[in-house]
Amino acid sequence: MSNQKLTEQLVAATQQFKANAPIEAQMKIGQMFDDLQKSGIASGKQTGEKAVNFKLTNALGGDVILFEELQKGPIVLTFYRGGWCPFCNMQLNAYQQILPEIRAMGAQLIAISPQKPDHSLSLQEKEGLEFQVLSDPDGLVTAQYNLLFDVPEDVRELMEGIGVDLSEYNNTSQWVLPVPVTFIIDESAIIRSSYVNPNFMQRQSPEKILRDLKKL
Repeated sequence: MSNQKLTEQLVAATQQFKANAPIEAQMKIGQMFDDLQKSGIASGKQTGEKAVNFKLTNALGGDVILFEELQKGPIVLTFYRGGWCPFCNMQLNAYQQILPEIRAMGAQLIAISPQKPDHSLSLQEKEGLEFQVLSDPDGLVTAQYNLLFDVPEDVRELMEGIGVDLSEYNNTSQWVLPVPVTFIIDESAIIRSSYVNPNFMQRQSPEKILRDLKKL
């Protein structure tokens, strides 16, 4: 999947949302974007900052420690909302397509979501992903990267109305989500590239990831 193809898919999905979703729902989602942007609540770690070490569980139940993985080479680290989010699935599938190039530069891709491991495994199997998918159900690691926010009550009602129950997906009573982000972290644990956008309908392009990796 090319960068253009990913962009086209995201644009098409956004247009579909605008065409089908009630105006009131669109306004609530838009207000959430604006509030996150203005508040800086989930503004993310910035380029030049040191990454926070973590130990999280992968889809097979094994532990993955960031700093141990960095000993193998740079990491493309992306936080996403969950397998229930079509924009996330488009993003991860696009990143899957550039895995050979990522690996050729000695790097690897790691994705983190609040979903519990069995849901992550379902996503991994269904989409044929070939990279680490980690579970952060309580959002503790996500919060350390300054990406976690509480889902507004009106948006929660919208999500429940379409059958998305975060308490079930994430196995927690907390209705929290990450702002989607993609970091490139070098072997010294320094964030060399940071893409943070409160608008979950937009994502870092595969082309930009490869360009930034080549600069390391």
